[in-house]
Amino acid sequence: MGNGTKRWLIIGAGIVVVALVAVFAVQYFTGAPEAAPSAAGSSATPRTTPDRSESAAPSSGAPSPEAGTAAPPAPSASPATPSSGPNPGGAQAALAAMSLEQKVGQVLMVASPVTGATAESLFALDTLYVGNIFMKGRSTAGQSAIAGEVASVTGHVSGSRTAGALPFVATDQEGGFVQIMQGPGFDTMPQAVEQGELPVAELLANATTWGRQLAAVGVNVNLAPVLDTVPSEAFAPKNAPIGYFGREFGFTPEAVSSHGLAFAQGMAAAGVEATSKHFPGLGRVTENTDTDAGVKDGTTVRHDPYLAPFQDAVDAGVPWLMISNAVYTKIDPDNMAPFSPVIVTDMVRGDLGFKGIIVSDDICDAVQVASVPVADRGVDFIVAGGTMALCTNESLVPAMYSGIVQAAKGDPDFAKQVDAAALLVLQAKAAKGLLG
Repeated sequence: MGNGTKRWLIIGAGIVVVALVAVFAVQYFTGAPEAAPSAAGSSATPRTTPDRSESAAPSSGAPSPEAGTAAPPAPSASPATPSSGPNPGGAQAALAAMSLEQKVGQVLMVASPVTGATAESLFALDTLYVGNIFMKGRSTAGQSAIAGEVASVTGHVSGSRTAGALPFVATDQEGGFVQIMQGPGFDTMPQAVEQGELPVAELLANATTWGRQLAAVGVNVNLAPVLDTVPSEAFAPKNAPIGYFGREFGFTPEAVSSHGLAFAQGMAAAGVEATSKHFPGLGRVTENTDTDAGVKDGTTVRHDPYLAPFQDAVDAGVPWLMISNAVYTKIDPDNMAPFSPVIVTDMVRGDLGFKGIIVSDDICDAVQVASVPVADRGVDFIVAGGTMALCTNESLVPAMYSGIVQAAKGDPDFAKQVDAAALLVLQAKAAKGLLG
């Protein structure tokens, strides 16, 4: 072979190498999306409760579970920031493109039955621009049917109505009595108190499977795990909202942290954002804020040892945190927790250093908040420092929505708080790939 021929072969090979490098660079920097996780069967058989059926309602006269409401990522993960995600800067652009009414929609989460949307929930999504959905109720129809219902309702949150922002779609999938999505394709999840008896690695693996089952139907937020600490097994039956239903991972802050964070880490591994709840804790009360008024915790203090699981969750990067509806007399005796700047801002943002989404517990159907006008509840939550108000009674959403809109029109300072909350939601959506 002559020198001239060799020279052209070398040049040609160089051109091919340069072309391959260029193709690789384009693919790397444009960031092709990853495939969505598929549903997978659990390798472990869920444990069942020997004395209570997890699918049965409690006996007459017993307190009801948190039917209306209603992780950490791996320890190296951190909460989303404005510059993270596939669309840096998209949150600011989306906010700038929104009307006040659309911004208000981003700081609300409306319930829609998992068995089929109601006219009221569709009105909230189509007319009031509500940008986030909570799939409520119970369904045993299985993955295929539930995925269809989720797709049907989420189809109403897109395009010009939300300036291109897709919804956070949440549900309540703790296990035991609180498992909204059931049937073929969903494991029967044991109560948290039983999950707390598993080795941490086994619970993490199970939670990853449970998270994949949620992701497969279009859910991207789980309003779990419960990080409330019930003081003892003997007190649990008297603790109406948590211990009575076996929703606690254990009876010490250490047990709650280790297993609650394993649950949340499994959700994160499946692409589902977890929510630590119910800050600053419902493990010491005897009444249920869903069904009772005047629920108070007279024990918990601002720097209480029982707050450790929530601090651990923040440190691990759990992206959502839910506020309890109780009154904490040794912290802020004058305000229920969702309306308390001391709890929501000073403690969650200050003491814990949390930068993610602060979501309320249900502030529509909960009897605890019935004394507060519906139109004031969302306003008071945002004033306290909250990010997203959860309303599980879709017929009450118009009043809550209107209250926030009117307050923002009349108070420039409150309008800035709405903007800040909406921006935080949009930043989280940008990080999740839900903008544009």
